[in-house]
Amino acid sequence: MEKSVLITGAAGFIGSHLCERFLEDEWVVIALDNFLTGRQSNINHLLSHKNFSFVKCNVNDSIQCEQNVAVVLHFACPASPVDYLKYPLETMKVGSIGTFNTIEFAKKHNARYILASTSEVYGDPLQHPQTESYWGNVNPVGPRSVYDEAKRFSEAIAMSYFREYQLDVRITRIFNTYGPRMKSQDGRVIPNFINQALNNTPITVYGDGQQTRSFCFVSDLVEGIFRLATCHNLQGEIINLGNPDEYTISDLVSVIQQEISTSSPTVYKELPEDDPRKRKPNIQKAIDLLNWSPQVDFRDGLKKTIDYFRSYSSS
Repeated sequence: MEKSVLITGAAGFIGSHLCERFLEDEWVVIALDNFLTGRQSNINHLLSHKNFSFVKCNVNDSIQCEQNVAVVLHFACPASPVDYLKYPLETMKVGSIGTFNTIEFAKKHNARYILASTSEVYGDPLQHPQTESYWGNVNPVGPRSVYDEAKRFSEAIAMSYFREYQLDVRITRIFNTYGPRMKSQDGRVIPNFINQALNNTPITVYGDGQQTRSFCFVSDLVEGIFRLATCHNLQGEIINLGNPDEYTISDLVSVIQQEISTSSPTVYKELPEDDPRKRKPNIQKAIDLLNWSPQVDFRDGLKKTIDYFRSYSSS
């Protein structure tokens, strides 16, 4: 396979780490982003790399790339609740028009197509842990539906191209991921709690704190995506990527308080509408097909994330 890849959403949290991973393996990387939610600071250190090129563009308008690529990774999309609730129409457009544009580009170049989907397609799951065969329990008209339904529609587009044109399509359903380059005002629990603890402001827990999440460090996730993108004979596969270790939100607060030694009290607020009570991936397919499982200990990853936010806030 020719080692050239087009990555949309390349200046985002996960996208920027993906650029690094492909460059490490000596791929030519064409990076696209319009900076709606991504940040140029995430990729500034890559701009001088001989195998890296960046194009500022909106994939809803066109794919501004003239050269042939072997793999397309469609990762452009507001992914945090703060972002997709701020940009609901943009979120739905990039999951529909943006997906059509990127997959048509892949079809034109006979490129492998990797779609970033999400555990949100499972909604507030009635099956636990969640397997790829689970259809989900989703409110199609609730506030979170702009993200959930955009991703579910993206998956339907991708699988239609797989069936209609035999395009080499692969879908990853990404579970909660954390690490350096998350935004401090991300709206997700780890950056929220870390920044509240660092600033000695109240740590805000929504609900009773007994809802669960599983947290995957970004380097583990990116390795799984890289293997999904580069392994042979995975056409049409949908694979969960995440860490199956499960924590209550109250557990998370305790760990962060221990790591930061904060005086921040915990305050409780009403749980947002449609917020899932449980979230945990079954990763057996990733183990079997990708020989992948998370390697980074949660506390080790958390320390790296805390260090990032400490240095970012002081820079």
